[in-house]
Amino acid sequence: MNLQEKLALLSDAAKYDASCASSGTSKRSSADGKGLGSTEGSGICHAYAPDGRCISLLKILMTNFCIYDCAYCINRVSSNVERARFTVEEVVHLTTEFYRRNYIEGLFLSSGIIKSPDDTMADMVRIARTLRHEHNFRGYIHLKTIPDASPALIEEAGMLADRLSMNIELPTDAGIKTYAPEKNPDEIRRAMGNVRLRKEELKKPTHTGRKAPKFAPAGQSTQLIVGADGANDRTILQSSTRLYSSYKLKRVYYSAFSPIPDSTAKLPLIKPPLIREHRLYQADWLLRFYGFEAEEIAPDFGTGMLDLEVDPKLAWALANRHAFPVDVNRAPRDMLLRVPGFGTKSVGRILSARRNGALGYDDLRRIGASVRKAKPFIVARDWQPGSLTDAANLRARFAPPAEQLQLI
Repeated sequence: MNLQEKLALLSDAAKYDASCASSGTSKRSSADGKGLGSTEGSGICHAYAPDGRCISLLKILMTNFCIYDCAYCINRVSSNVERARFTVEEVVHLTTEFYRRNYIEGLFLSSGIIKSPDDTMADMVRIARTLRHEHNFRGYIHLKTIPDASPALIEEAGMLADRLSMNIELPTDAGIKTYAPEKNPDEIRRAMGNVRLRKEELKKPTHTGRKAPKFAPAGQSTQLIVGADGANDRTILQSSTRLYSSYKLKRVYYSAFSPIPDSTAKLPLIKPPLIREHRLYQADWLLRFYGFEAEEIAPDFGTGMLDLEVDPKLAWALANRHAFPVDVNRAPRDMLLRVPGFGTKSVGRILSARRNGALGYDDLRRIGASVRKAKPFIVARDWQPGSLTDAANLRARFAPPAEQLQLI
């Protein structure tokens, strides 16, 4: 198999790795004429930073060979798929040449497990070391690390990469035991904890006054497979909450599971539940920035699942109409954040603008709030929702006919 054929196969195989955002790292640039690459600007995977920048990454697997047999993974050892493997030199060559052609601005590298976790991790570290030290590559590097690998290898990976990630795989230990029995959830958590501790240790001032070397400056992230083990959304969000709290993760990524038959089976592919994945990302945002708890967003009564027809904040508001309407000129920040149509930026602008006088409906529109969604839930200087808040058909105003999203 030539290099182009390997690239086609192993870049396609990497699409199941969701955790490839590239924001949050330190600034490095080769604008001074020294070295190659930059972590800034916009440069074959597209991820988006919080400020809206489009980040182009070469996203590949080093190999799709794997000694594990995780039931949900297309690259499991028992899967009948075509296999390929890059050499260290080939990955380095692709990264540097693609950067010089302005195709990419960084590398996202994952891999199946070949021979052993240490052998695989050692090759991934060699790739990052060669890029950094021999090619003086200053672009972004994200390594998907292997929890079972030697702590020394993960340590070196953190010194070379901008971000590390380890897959927690499934939201419950029971799910991992059933569908990925060769993986140990305690070992995964231990490795994630070691990354957090090492990062915190190197933030402390040194006795000599010198700056400590940076360890994974963009932090670490993880990925949860959604839909493979039957866990409901409440369980998934509770798992995410624990992960954020315990390991100070930058992100938890959700990957919709699609059962993929062996290539020899004449069965159609089952489309993944992308709308559910989308709702989980929205709910995750509420957990991180809006003060919501998992138990509020996906209540225990019923199925514990998110509403697929409306976004999680609107679903919460519809289920808690007794908390509304909210007076935008008097309500505290935490309550304003619970109003559908109000984002963190618009709430900040409301709090600032109302110091100068009472805000009206048009003022909220100018601020950038989504007043169409917010108006049943707010009171403003010149707006009262009347009976709209408790209207029987309020949900129908916002819930479009359900439609399954397509992959691409």
